[in-house]
This record gives sequence, structure tokens and C-alpha cells, in this order.
Amino acid sequence: MRLAKYLAHAGVASRRASEQIIADGRVTVDGHRITDPARDVDDANAVKVDGKRVKTTQRRVVYIVHKPAGYVSTANDPQDRRTVTALVPSRERLYPVGRLDYDTTGLILVTNDGDLAHRLTHPSFEVPRTYRARVANPPVHEPALRTLRDGVELEDGVTAPAKVRKLASGYLELTIHEGRKRQVKRMLEAVGHPVLRLERTAFGPLRLGSLGTGEYRALTPAEIERLRSLG
Repeated sequence: MRLAKYLAHAGVASRRASEQIIADGRVTVDGHRITDPARDVDDANAVKVDGKRVKTTQRRVVYIVHKPAGYVSTANDPQDRRTVTALVPSRERLYPVGRLDYDTTGLILVTNDGDLAHRLTHPSFEVPRTYRARVANPPVHEPALRTLRDGVELEDGVTAPAKVRKLASGYLELTIHEGRKRQVKRMLEAVGHPVLRLERTAFGPLRLGSLGTGEYRALTPAEIERLRSLG
């Protein structure tokens, strides 16, 4: 198995993040520092990250978390801010699937399953994310809605068409599948309606539902299988 995939299986990080960990020189195999993510390894090898042995033989867990504002979507933060993984007491090494901005609330997943995290975040799988936004300068008129549905010109290219519906004056629901950095906020600002508040309400087939702010729950095996089938 490729080293980057091995680390993802072991729950160290997603596959892309594991490649960066390897490139940073933090991984040794049988006592030798390895910087090639394609190196073949298995559990017979002594694979260590930052000097700590890792193995793939651990249970896979996935939690849905209702992220509050004021939390960062990382496992560790150099500025010592609160992290979403700290909301889930677990002996497993967890990390978030994708990111929500510091001030954005709502549904985020945390897991130790690197392959699943890769499937859910890679653009090629087009996993839908639904957001509820409170915006400035209401009401939102049809030309702005049409632009959001057709694609918005941003500095990193035109967005894919979004599903958009008006919930009330100044409130919109948007569903996108690209996952660019701050995408919803940039799209709405581009059409003249900057975001005042943003909450993610759905990720793929999962819904936030009645889960309270700061609360979490483990996904059922059936829910995890539905996630694996996406794409």
C-alpha cells in the first residue's frame, strides 16, 4: 500500500494531508525518514509519524458535529483556538472532513477514516453541501438569484451552478458541490448580498436536524455506507 494511503487508513490525516506530512519529513519507515508518498508499506513495517508508531488496524469512526461559531476546523491550532475535534471526546485520533470558517456554524464531520475523508472532500465526487445564509441588502431579486444558479465569476474562476431558494426576505438556502475556500460568502458578496450569518445544514445525505450547538453523535453503520457510496 502507498505510504500516503497507509497513513490515511491509519487515521493520521486525509490522503492529501498525509502527503504533506510525508513531504515535511515527519515520517519514518523502519527507522529511515521517507519523503516519497508512493513508497509501499504494510503493517510489517515500523511506520512512525513524529516518532509515534501507527498501524491501520483500528476501528473507523465518523461523528457529525454541530460546530459553534468561534471554533476552527482543524485538529490542532497553532494559535491555541478551540477546535471542532475537541468537541468529541474520543481515544481515536480525529480530524475534520473539510472546513467551515471560524464564524460559520453547522454540520461538520470528524473522523479517523482518511479514505472516506478523501472521497467526501475531493471535487471529483461532487458531494453536495447545503447552507442557510442571512444576507445584507434584502430583498434578493431575481437577477442575483439567476446569477447564483448559472454560475458566479470569482477570482479563481466561474462557480458551478448552485441550487438556490429564498427562505424569507434576507434569507437564502444554497446547495453547492465544489467546496472552494469561502465559496458561499464570495458568491453572495459578488451578487451584492454579503453574508451576515452562515450555517451549513446538510452534507451529502446527512442533515443537521435537531442536533444542538456544540453537540455531536456517532454515525450509524448505514449512514457511513451511504457516505461511502457517494460519487
